[in-house]
Amino acid sequence: MTSLFFLFRLTVSWMVLYFLCALIANDALLQPIGRDAGGFIAATGMLLGAVVLITAFSHLRRVRLITGEVNSSSLSNRQRRQIEIPFEAGAAFDLVEAAVRELPGIESVDSARDSLQLRAKIKRIDPYSGDTVQIQFTRHLRTHFNQILVTVAPNGEAGSVTLICEPERSAWSDWFFVDFATNLENAEAIVRSVTRRVAGLRRAEQASVVQSATEKELTVAKLSLLHAQVEPHFLYNTLASAQLLTRTDPARADEMLGNLILYLRHSLPRTEDSLSTIGDELERAQAYLDILKIRMGSRLSLQVEVPAALRAVLFPTMMLQTLVENAIKHGLEPKSGGGTVWILARTHETAVAVTVADDGRGFSAEGGGTGIGLRNVRERLRLAYGSAASFAIVANFPSGVAATITVPNTALNTIKKGAQHD
Repeated sequence: MTSLFFLFRLTVSWMVLYFLCALIANDALLQPIGRDAGGFIAATGMLLGAVVLITAFSHLRRVRLITGEVNSSSLSNRQRRQIEIPFEAGAAFDLVEAAVRELPGIESVDSARDSLQLRAKIKRIDPYSGDTVQIQFTRHLRTHFNQILVTVAPNGEAGSVTLICEPERSAWSDWFFVDFATNLENAEAIVRSVTRRVAGLRRAEQASVVQSATEKELTVAKLSLLHAQVEPHFLYNTLASAQLLTRTDPARADEMLGNLILYLRHSLPRTEDSLSTIGDELERAQAYLDILKIRMGSRLSLQVEVPAALRAVLFPTMMLQTLVENAIKHGLEPKSGGGTVWILARTHETAVAVTVADDGRGFSAEGGGTGIGLRNVRERLRLAYGSAASFAIVANFPSGVAATITVPNTALNTIKKGAQHD
């Protein structure tokens, strides 16, 4: 029914226009023909009607080839699309502009990103330009260009795109001319291009998420392997020292075993990827250092300056322990006279900075290690906070090293919520 109405409308429009022009021109042009004037007008009108029907049928068939169906919207010379793009308005505008610029036959693009508007001119490629049956004498009356109008409206975190593809002529001409679905083709091409680009960006985001998850799992695996190598040595040395002290100094042996129990209580129940607090991590580190103080004697001293208000702040597990172990292993143990370990916590605006410093051998070749533990700290901070957290290690004065982890309070709170949801 829609197809029949379209053919009827186009034919009637041309017939009415033709006979009106014939009546006006009858006296001036057709009077010399005499009695045959009416027959000439009728014959010419029938020929014109046949050509119009052929042209309209070609347009109708091409629309069906492109869309697979025919309705009033697809038959129209002027196409309108409403596209919701799941990106902010500026990014949505960039996607549509790139799609428009890729169209074949594009002549010019006038883009205004601040107002989120775009106007483009595109050459109309007539698919039946070689058909002599078409209305050849009206070819110069038809437009040779189409235009594309784009407006993007912010819609929360998305961009709402209004796309209009139409001939470069007034709307009244649609009663007489067809565009052979060229604007329908342009509209569908832009929608396909935008869809493809959005899908590509989504795939890139998903790949990034998968890569981050893989990197995170790899880091956890490396940490697990590292602690699997370190913990047995620490436990063996502590138990061996406790066994020796049970014969010579039972009280100190009991103190060492108590510190070991406290250390294990804070170590064993947690995974490497869970969150702790500064207070819990400090208790673990102090238990570890108390054990070493029994073993190292006066060669090791400890100074802690952590305000009570900061002990409840969330902090990644085992990071403080890693810094303390590095200070002992690479700073104080190789130093004949030992030294001091400082554990400090300070607030800087919205961030919390935790520092472990020592006055050991510093960055000397004899005191340096492989750097695996510090690389793991940096990698875990990057995976957990991105650029919101930082890790710095500098030389201490007059000797030793100072390592500082800075984490924003807001990021820590956000991660805590995410961990609870998981």
